Order: sequence, then C-alpha cells, then structure tokens
Amino acid sequence: MQVSRFGVTELDALPEDLRERIGAIAEKSGFVPNVFRALGHRPAELRAFLDQHDALMDRSDGLTKAERELVVVATSGANHCAYCVVAHGAILRVRTKDAGLADRVAVNPWRAELSDRQRAIVDLALALTREPELFAEADVTAARAAGLTRDEIWDVGAITAFFAMSNRLAHLCALTPNDEFSTMGRT
Repeated sequence: MQVSRFGVTELDALPEDLRERIGAIAEKSGFVPNVFRALGHRPAELRAFLDQHDALMDRSDGLTKAERELVVVATSGANHCAYCVVAHGAILRVRTKDAGLADRVAVNPWRAELSDRQRAIVDLALALTREPELFAEADVTAARAAGLTRDEIWDVGAITAFFAMSNRLAHLCALTPNDEFSTMGRT
C-alpha cells in the first residue's frame, strides 16, 4: 500500500537531528508515524512542522493534553482527514481511556455526548474550521461563557489552524495512516 504519493524517507535517511527526534517518538510508540516519513524529504519543513506541533500540543498549562487532541479530532473530522482522525483519534483514546469518543467526535461532533467544557472546545474548533470567514466575536463570547480562558481560546484556535494545514498536507500526500493506530486505546 502506498503511504504517500510523494514517496517516503525512512528514519535512517533523515538528518541526524531528525533521526534522533523521530527515533524517540518511534521508540515510545513502537513505530514511525507515516506523517514523518512522508514529510522527511523536506527536512527544514519537517523541523518546522515538529516545532509548531510540539509548541501547541506539549504545553502543560491551559487545555489538557486530551483536550488538545479533542481539538485535532474535531478539526480533522470536519476536514475529512483520515490520517489525522486515525492517528490523533488513537492518542485521544489513550489520553481519555474512552474507546469511542474520537469516533463519535470525528463522525458527528454535533451529536457526540460531551461535557459542557468539551462541547465549548469542539464548537469553537468547528466554527473556525467549517466556515472560517464567518468566525466572529460571538464564537469567542460563547467559549468564554462556557468557562474557557483567553489562553485556552487561543490554544483551540491555534491548534485548529495548525491542523487545518496538517490536514491539507495529508490530503496532498494521500497519506495512509499506520495500521498500529487503529487498535491503540481500544482494548
């Protein structure tokens, strides 16, 4: 099965700094996520991608790591990005210990049973994803009314924006998710 229409760069062919960085991810997960193999032919862009991803997703203040993954799954579902839904759905399952949450949010986020806080996060991400030109103060006001802080609202928006780009790269590459993601957090 083709991983990317642009081919892949294997871990051992990456520059040393990227080999170390992605090697650490592979050691923790047990495999090299295909997105890194697909973006590896452009090392400077892969570094920038990883730096932005880590700046948004590895923060320990504000949104929880699970809430950050919830934003990714809602955004990626709305953008019909199979790679990101599968990959980040797996991470969301692991972080929440809820085997069905990612599937429900990706398929129909409006009907998914969510806490009030989760609903505010998903609604904000969807407002910015589905019709960004209509995003307005009312969307921010609704998030604030649900208890999200200024920084948390920024995080939802920044994660949504980053994954809109990521989703489009995955579409460009016709990126295939790793099989390993499919079972993570389900049993």
